[in-house]
Amino acid sequence: MARSKTPNPVVDFGQWLAETPSEWPEAAIRAAHHALIDVIGVAVLGVKDEAVAPVLETVRHWGAGPCTAIGAGARFAAPWAAMVNGTAAHALDFDDNFDPGKAHASAVLVPAILALAEQERASGAQAIDAFIAGLQILGRVGEGLNPRHRQLGWHATATVGAVGAAAACARLLRLDTRQAAHALSIATSMAGGFIAQFGTMTKPLHAGLAAKAGVLAASLARAGLDAGADTLDGPKGMRKLMAGLDPDQDGPRFRSGDIGEPLLILSEGLRAKRFPNCGSAHRSMDGLLELRGKHGFSAADVDAIRVHAPRSHLANLMYPDPQSPAQAKFSLPFALAAVLVDGNCTLSHFTDDAVARPDLHAIYPLVSAEPLDDTKGFPDTRVAVALKDGRTVETALQWAVGSKAKPFTAAQYREKFDLCVRQALPEDKAEALRDALERLPELGDISGLMRPLA
Repeated sequence: MARSKTPNPVVDFGQWLAETPSEWPEAAIRAAHHALIDVIGVAVLGVKDEAVAPVLETVRHWGAGPCTAIGAGARFAAPWAAMVNGTAAHALDFDDNFDPGKAHASAVLVPAILALAEQERASGAQAIDAFIAGLQILGRVGEGLNPRHRQLGWHATATVGAVGAAAACARLLRLDTRQAAHALSIATSMAGGFIAQFGTMTKPLHAGLAAKAGVLAASLARAGLDAGADTLDGPKGMRKLMAGLDPDQDGPRFRSGDIGEPLLILSEGLRAKRFPNCGSAHRSMDGLLELRGKHGFSAADVDAIRVHAPRSHLANLMYPDPQSPAQAKFSLPFALAAVLVDGNCTLSHFTDDAVARPDLHAIYPLVSAEPLDDTKGFPDTRVAVALKDGRTVETALQWAVGSKAKPFTAAQYREKFDLCVRQALPEDKAEALRDALERLPELGDISGLMRPLA
């Protein structure tokens, strides 16, 4: 793949992956470590979700390999382990978000990294390094496509995520500039997934498919498969085909210079999830809980709940009257009903019985939503509650709990991990897994972590 005379993001990203030293700030290593613990905890419980069984049943017929599928008691070839684990990591919609990519980053990157790391017997430090580098490229690709990419209905976890996973895997395999660029380009040919799949089992599969794509793309590039240099910013590349932008049009661009500055894991951070549903509802949920706590009202006191939120958020919340737990994860009325009636929204809310609860259904007609234009900036979410005593109380939120502005503490990460893992494992095995995760940066071989996950 020859370098053109003008900046080319495929080549420049590949060079950055190949040549950037593995000398990250301690804060970046710590943030990556937290992200791995968070998503692995979610995946351990996510294995029990109905979306994972068909994926696991399918890959069981394709032979054994060196890589662990979480909780399956079986090992597969790296692409299939990555696909199973990625689906499990995203199945509960409890995994983090990453704003520069507009994607669920960790649910894609971590399964891809763990599969290849186990195959290659890489260290925990190498896995963390691959995560930081892969996240950076995932973010830079997302910046070059969004917001138009998402507005057109693409699910960036599946599209941008595939390229980010290829970047992480290229880094882990220590590919040179040419190979790493090929890996990114190959991944663009596997990038696909629509927001129309939200509320179905295929939505979490998107994370699995993107993780699998990253493993395949980097492995094929290492084996000598070449690919085009114009698949991101060329006249027939992702920016044109998946964001509708011509190479000479105004709009977001793929960065070529200063790719690593600032380091996105620190400047933007990952948004850990407080609630196990679509993150587009979280600012509204936080706002309603804030008002409920401050003013002391109950569901019986409420006349109406009015939400003004970014249009792209409301577009993701497409089920006004959800009929299944999967649909409820993408329903604003359900989310607000849960926090208004119960004071929280937990994993226990996403069951058939909970979705059928009459007291939650009674709140749906009280909820209205007004979209705010977010094409030239991201407006605050405003929540106003009209009370039966004539008062109206309201608040505005720019950030949800779990974001960089309102980050999880170490104790909150621990509480969430325990909440998930202890529903899936006996206490002694949960502690063994936690201990292995805590020691991840010092593990000389990632197998020390994968054994408790098996």
